[in-house]
Amino acid sequence: MKLSRQSKYQNSCVRLDELPEPPRGKTGWPWTEESSRLPSRGPEGGSWPRHSVITPSFNQGQFIEETIRSILLQGYPNLEYFIMDGGSTDGSVEIIEKYSPWLSYWVSEPDSGQSDAINRGLTTASGDFATWINSDDLLCKNALVEHASRIGFAPDTVYVGNCIYIDETGKVLSLHRGRVQSLEDLVRVNTVWNGARGHIVQPEVMFPRELYLTVGGLDCNNHFTMDVDLWGKFFLAGAKFQYTDIDFAMFRLQPNQKTQDGLTVARSLVESAKRLVYRAETLSENVKQF
Repeated sequence: MKLSRQSKYQNSCVRLDELPEPPRGKTGWPWTEESSRLPSRGPEGGSWPRHSVITPSFNQGQFIEETIRSILLQGYPNLEYFIMDGGSTDGSVEIIEKYSPWLSYWVSEPDSGQSDAINRGLTTASGDFATWINSDDLLCKNALVEHASRIGFAPDTVYVGNCIYIDETGKVLSLHRGRVQSLEDLVRVNTVWNGARGHIVQPEVMFPRELYLTVGGLDCNNHFTMDVDLWGKFFLAGAKFQYTDIDFAMFRLQPNQKTQDGLTVARSLVESAKRLVYRAETLSENVKQF
């Protein structure tokens, strides 16, 4: 097991010139660009709400450095960043170690999968709000600065921004906007996932950490649609979903990600929807027969 020491940059804005030099030929965000920086104090003179970002990681050495930099260079004054690596053997750990002075916490050891890693990270974290960004995805430039400046942070509110789809090389493919407004929307799998309403893409979401803990976090037995299950539990708990129209995250489409197994994902999605419908007392019988 490998653990980091406490970072001297804990809860402060990391500057581009403080980080290691990017690999040769890498330019743009987040290699040679950084986000704007918020003032150290919030609008009323107090601290900004603490934001916890968790990156579950396993053998994504090709992408993880870009992920790490996109989070560290957010320019947000009260950020804590955890990397929960499942015992990678592809060079990921060496990259994580290179950035360890700026991480709040990291570990590399066998786990029970992605959901387990995220649960352990968010249980250990101390943020008011949280996001998880997988080790092949990114936060957009100025994501947290734009959100804090334009939207703010309300209790029991789940915020959903825009998500940019990128390919294996980082080329922009499309812009996604979610449109799920209720549990009924979420469980209508055919309608939502065919694009008529716009499903929620996981990295575009920011949520209260306490809400996450209250609903029990992620289901460690769900390895494909644990995020859909979580959004459903948020709706069942009465949380408000607010769409911000801020470009918040980038979701990378690449051949080795587990979501490329479309049939397995579809089956898991239907099973998640069925479990949520079973728990929902407010849905009509017609809806439950979806």
